[in-house]
Amino acid sequence: MAGVLFFLIVSSPMLLLWVLIVVIHSFWLKPMKLERYLKRQGVTGDPYSFFSGDLKRMGNAVKEACSKPMMELNHAIVPRVIPFVHQTVQKHGKISVTWNGATPRVIIMDSKLMRSILQHKLDQIQKPPLNPHINLLTRGISSLEGDHWFHRRRLMNPAFLMEKLKLMIPAFSTSSTELIKKWERLASTHGSCELDVWPDLQIFSSDVISRAAFGSSYEKGQRIFLLQKEQIRLVLEAASSVYLPGFRFVPTKKNMRRNYLDKEIKSMLRNLINEKEAAMKTGGSMDDDTLLGLLLKNCCNEENEEKKGLTVEDVIEECKLFYFAGQETTAILLTWTMILLSMHPKWQEDARKEVMETCGKEQPDFESINRLKIVSMIFNEVLRLYPPVPGLHRYTRRDIKLGDISFPAGVEIFLPTVMIHHDPECWGEDAEQFNPDRFSEGITKASKNDQNVFFPFGWGPRMCIGLNFSMIEAKMALAMILQRFSFQMSPTYAHAPYTVITLQPQHGAQLILHKL
Repeated sequence: MAGVLFFLIVSSPMLLLWVLIVVIHSFWLKPMKLERYLKRQGVTGDPYSFFSGDLKRMGNAVKEACSKPMMELNHAIVPRVIPFVHQTVQKHGKISVTWNGATPRVIIMDSKLMRSILQHKLDQIQKPPLNPHINLLTRGISSLEGDHWFHRRRLMNPAFLMEKLKLMIPAFSTSSTELIKKWERLASTHGSCELDVWPDLQIFSSDVISRAAFGSSYEKGQRIFLLQKEQIRLVLEAASSVYLPGFRFVPTKKNMRRNYLDKEIKSMLRNLINEKEAAMKTGGSMDDDTLLGLLLKNCCNEENEEKKGLTVEDVIEECKLFYFAGQETTAILLTWTMILLSMHPKWQEDARKEVMETCGKEQPDFESINRLKIVSMIFNEVLRLYPPVPGLHRYTRRDIKLGDISFPAGVEIFLPTVMIHHDPECWGEDAEQFNPDRFSEGITKASKNDQNVFFPFGWGPRMCIGLNFSMIEAKMALAMILQRFSFQMSPTYAHAPYTVITLQPQHGAQLILHKL
């Protein structure tokens, strides 16, 4: 296919001329015009490089940052998790520009401006157009825009209401119990054990998603998770280079593998959906406390054409998003929480005391979980220092003015959440310190001057729909862990947070667990 295209181009002078004009305009004239436009307003960065922009420098910065663990066991992680953005801000200021290929990407590390952007009209600021390879991960609600997004969000909201999440507590409890039993077996001989909790917490969160979303166990959904992990690796590899229009159709080995994985994941999810639909129609299983059951019941059974809800393909894409985003977010939150409570044992003891006073040795329920104030403060501080996603991406759909800066259409905006969360101007001189007390009066009063600068799950109308699901799941798991174990840092642990879409421990999370 690529050879045929090349032949057509070189054999037709007019077509060749057209291609040259498009390339020159897209990769030189337009970027240079945008660079001058931004520079006149004081938004500067390293000069634009033809075609690839800053992609090579970004890659080199990440490679260098991840080449070795952090020298000290502290929370000054910004230079490691978004190294090129950090370098650019240090050199060019809190509002500066990098180049994602031929597209300018403006970094905005101004809390007021960031909040304004996240709350801006959805028809003016949207998520950036995705590299087509990235669409293979999910075409769910997180990638939709405009009326399509609004309609999907309205249909899905009922599945995430608190009254529905209460019905999922048994699934959270069952998965947590299995995790605890596994760790108790490992620690049964000597009363303690050393292990990397990161893989186990991934399995735990995967199991929760399988049970709560689909009514199945981790074993049944394990192949979906494994295929999605491979898909993520291949998609990130493709996204790190400039995308040429149409290249995804070229039958390269990796393109064919990406397409195979996409079809296989969809096929397995379609089977789960068909099984659920059949059970609901026959009345053999009316347990609509699963997310899938709620979606099928509330979204797919409406007869009115204007409100017909989701198609089966829509539900498949949302299931892909459940698996990917739901599993990653909670597993990461629990992992960093256990690491930080190992670094700060006093807070671990305070949290355990609260759990024992609230729940005793009994299994936590929805009401007791909601009374865990110290645990909530700890989670918020972990999310501040180690947000699941280090930054948020937006895109100007039309010419707009933000603050004192006019942005032309077609500019990407990067909001570095992790930098805002570590900024002394927002949080005080102890911004790099683990101090859950700052959240003792709630989120709005946690930061300096009572600014709202806490964005671990986004902000505004597009705030993560699964926020409450993730927090209830995490509280249940941590409460049960604290009831049965104390834990400390292993000498083999290497502090190395790094970004693979989400903020993960590069070399694992080796801890020593002690049975209580």
